Order: sequence, then structure tokens, then C-alpha cells
Amino acid sequence: MRDFLIKFFLYLFAFLPLSKVHAIASYIGRILVYFPNSPIAYITRKNITVCYPHLSPQAQQQLIKASLIETCKTFSELGAVWLWSPRRVMSLVRQVSGEGYLKQAIQQGRGVILLTPHLGSWEMAGLYASAHYEITSLYRPPKRTGLSDLIKRGRERIGARLVPTDQAGIRALYQTLKRGEIAGILPDQVPHQEGTGEFAPFFHCPAYTMTLVARFARKNQSPVIFTYAERLPNGEGFHIHFLPAPDDIDSDDIQLAVSALNQGIENCIQHCPSQYQWSYKRFKRLPNGQACIY
Repeated sequence: MRDFLIKFFLYLFAFLPLSKVHAIASYIGRILVYFPNSPIAYITRKNITVCYPHLSPQAQQQLIKASLIETCKTFSELGAVWLWSPRRVMSLVRQVSGEGYLKQAIQQGRGVILLTPHLGSWEMAGLYASAHYEITSLYRPPKRTGLSDLIKRGRERIGARLVPTDQAGIRALYQTLKRGEIAGILPDQVPHQEGTGEFAPFFHCPAYTMTLVARFARKNQSPVIFTYAERLPNGEGFHIHFLPAPDDIDSDDIQLAVSALNQGIENCIQHCPSQYQWSYKRFKRLPNGQACIY
């Protein structure tokens, strides 16, 4: 029943212009502020408090409110991103910055590792890349299995190829890079398996961080580029950004490499911090002896 309701609202929102959808989401986000113990609001507050301790309580509260609004926009716009025609979806891209970094990286012929943090509309960033380049991306099926087909179909419909987050998927990404194509990865998910992550600073806090990107970059000597789709105000569309990764992201020193990965994510977030997915339990796993913040 819950999966049915989610699909119902996604299809319903797909009938509305993006400006209306974002207006509804903004209203819901403002309501969430008055329910601080709800899971989304609670995790958002914890993360922002930990990552922005230098902000005054008033500034933290403003960022929390803005983040809750943007989080609601993230989910409400999925109907448009997954269900609109490709041409209509691409019309939402109003500006693209830094794409020259990606094109220069592709010309090196060693494939490109394209990292899309959970910032802004990461679904839109993925669709833009798949509409213009050959890209294969890792895909972790959602916990709600009833939505898996909808999500996979929505992400692949413009040309992307999705592979599972297992050994077969890893091999597929290696082959993608060998062909000189793009391998897409969401870099800020907490690794599930032992030995696939290292602790590294994320906003000065230890966060369990994937080592996959460093392994790919070292083995294939593939350049690494970050991308995200900044959400424009009033439902006007999106601004796609491409940024080069910090130099040490392919370092033989795995600690330097994962620290550079997190620094690259931070560089993206600093541009529009309210649009990061602060409702995700980024610090659910901490070094031994440290209590979980949630």
C-alpha cells in the first residue's frame, strides 16, 4: 500500500509544472520544522549541528529549515524527472558550468569516473550525463522493492546503463573505463561491507568513506570529475555543475585518497549547502569507542 501511494503521488506530481511541485514541497518542508522529532528533521538537525558547529543556533536553525524544504523538493520532483519525456526533462536544464573539465577528461582516453553526491537533484545530474555521454552507473536497489522497476526505468530511459553494487557491477565499471567511457558513482554513501571503506574527515568529522573511487582511479589512471544539479529558485529548473576532483583522490596512500574524496564532496556542498541530503545518516558508523550521534 505504501509503494502504491508513493507511485500515486509521483504520477500526480508529474502532471504539474515544476514550479507548482516545488511550491507544494516548500509548504510541506515548513511544516516539518514544527515536528523536530520526526526522523527527517531529527537526522537533519543532528548532521547540521555536527558539521556546522561554528554557526550560531539561529543560523543553524535557518539552514535546517532550508534543508527540510529542499529535501521535500528532492522527492516531489521525481515524478517530473522520471516520468516526463526526455525532451521535456532536458528543457529544465537552464545552465551548465564546467563541462569543459569533463570533455577534457574524456579526451585522455582512459575513461572518466563521474561522482554525483546527494546534492541538489542528483537524479537530474545523472540524466543530463546519460543524455550526452556513454555512462554506466552503480545502482543499489531501494529498500522498497516495489519501486525498483520505476526507479531503474526512470534512470535508464535516456541512455544510462545501471549495474548492481556487487562484484559483477564492479567488473562492469572496470570494463566501462577501459572502453574510455564514463563510470558513474554516488560517492557519499556509507559502505555496507567490511573492508570497503576507511574513516576520513567529512566537515572535520570522521565518516566511513568508500575506497572504490581511489581503487578505480589508481588502477585505470582515470580522471575524476564531480557533478551536481543545483536546484534553481521558484521551480525555474536546474544548473548543472562539473568540478575537477582534488589531486590526491588517486593517491597510493588510501587515507589521502579518501580524504580528498570527502574534500571534493565538501567543495560541491559549499556552493549550496541547504540542497545536500542532510537527512541521510552519514555518520551512522564511527570509529571504535565513539558513540553514534543519532
